[in-house]
Amino acid sequence: MRIEVETDVETPARDGTLLRADIYRPAGGGALPTLVRRTPYDKSLAVRTDVDVLRLVRAGYAVVVQDVRGRYASEGRFEPFRTEASDGADAVAWAAAQPWSSGAVGMVGASYEGMTQWLAASAAPPALRAIAPLVTSVDPYDGWAYQGGAFELGFGLLWNAGNLASEPLAQDPRDDFEAAARRRPLRELAPDAGLAGFHRDWLGHPGRDGWWEQLVPPERVGAVAVPALSVGGWYDLFLRGTLAGHSRMRAHANGSRLVVGPWSHMVSGGVFPQRSYGWRAAADAVDLTGLHLRWFDRHLRGVENGVEREPAVRLFVMGADRWRDADDWPLPGTAWTRFHLGGGGALSAEAPGAGGEDAYRYDPRDPVPTAGGATFLPGQDVGACAGPLDQRAVQRRADVLVYRTPPLERDVEVIGPVELVLYVSSSAVDTDFTGKLVDVHPDGRAELLTDGILRARWRESQSTPVPLVPGRVYELRVDLGATANVFRVGHRIGLEISSSNFPRFDRNTNTGGTIADEREEDVAVAVNRVHHGRAHPSHLMLPAIPAAQA
Repeated sequence: MRIEVETDVETPARDGTLLRADIYRPAGGGALPTLVRRTPYDKSLAVRTDVDVLRLVRAGYAVVVQDVRGRYASEGRFEPFRTEASDGADAVAWAAAQPWSSGAVGMVGASYEGMTQWLAASAAPPALRAIAPLVTSVDPYDGWAYQGGAFELGFGLLWNAGNLASEPLAQDPRDDFEAAARRRPLRELAPDAGLAGFHRDWLGHPGRDGWWEQLVPPERVGAVAVPALSVGGWYDLFLRGTLAGHSRMRAHANGSRLVVGPWSHMVSGGVFPQRSYGWRAAADAVDLTGLHLRWFDRHLRGVENGVEREPAVRLFVMGADRWRDADDWPLPGTAWTRFHLGGGGALSAEAPGAGGEDAYRYDPRDPVPTAGGATFLPGQDVGACAGPLDQRAVQRRADVLVYRTPPLERDVEVIGPVELVLYVSSSAVDTDFTGKLVDVHPDGRAELLTDGILRARWRESQSTPVPLVPGRVYELRVDLGATANVFRVGHRIGLEISSSNFPRFDRNTNTGGTIADEREEDVAVAVNRVHHGRAHPSHLMLPAIPAAQA
């Protein structure tokens, strides 16, 4: 098949700004269903993605790849998220009106391109029939710039001042980057170089205030009604957003689907430095492009291919290293099971015993180093720094509390969101609490599954900080994300608790002040305590799948 390509085609926005796109379509004319991809990463690189653009075209689709406002060939000023709803709706309307288009439009793309889909869909352009957001978020504050009130430092610098800045952040070795991040205020780490300016905007709004709500009104994505094919990874930093986006679609009963594999933001082969999930785990084995074709054939062409009768959820279960289907997320019949913290590092499904506490000293000048997980850090190979890394070196630190079950006598399958409920006190007016769910192998390997963080000042609200009273006990709920894993016989369910995960997240200085402006000499040391027992039942809440459903 001969493919026609038009480059730098003007696609004006409603305010007159000229955005530009490249158009791929089969030669020979005809009214074609049309797919729109809007990118800040250079439209000329469109074919270098997990979804094969040329295969979509060969299957009879026109594909419009547009540089978003202020990027590459498009005019205007790039401000992340701010105009993507209106610009995206305009792009969809423009594409539908072209003589080579059938008038039925879908949207594709990953990461920021996925967010442009959610925002365009929130404006409800009439021609938009379906979207397919990959590894993305639905909220620019919680799950993009911040998590649990902590700034996504590594990703923030890599994306804001690295991928997008006109003077990119130097990719220094990790040690140099971390040393600079300890020594200098966060506002000074990114160069004041055009696009990097919004890095400072994000730091200047550490809570969900009016600035964030004006950027993307909270109700906007909730209004999306078109079917969505959401694809995520268990080690992707936007997994929470992927799951949240799918969950919001359930109310519309529109046939939206969810696929989650053992992938990180840049690793879709299912192979990490310390773990391989087998050939079936790879995105190529799943055939993401084929999934897209069936999805859009149904919603843009009206092909009766049975997509709407298939299970709504397809997940890769680690440990068992297999795919499984489900009708909903979380899985119907999930047995939410408490594993209580106890003395001596015990973790047990039995009722909590007598009271006790475990204490550690958190010094922001020596934070717990990031070791795998949903990371995306400057100065590192993105395929090597993320994923299921062994945590034993981290667990040997004095400022990390470790809890474990006895060796399991039967397989325990855990699929769904994970929450850590802690009763804590601190000597500081503000501090962080982190948690990690770990699969401990019989040989001692402590394989990270999922983790989370909560900045204590934001425990009651994302918009109103409330300091701690030193010494007072508080109940905190730490979102540890989600996972799908079978803990095998002889393995242990493990939990780590500390107060830092650096440089994935910025370190809390423990002062209650503006963290982005504080230097190393400004920080305070905190003595943090985790209380457990009947009066203070700290526990890990796991979504266990009954054996009959496993």
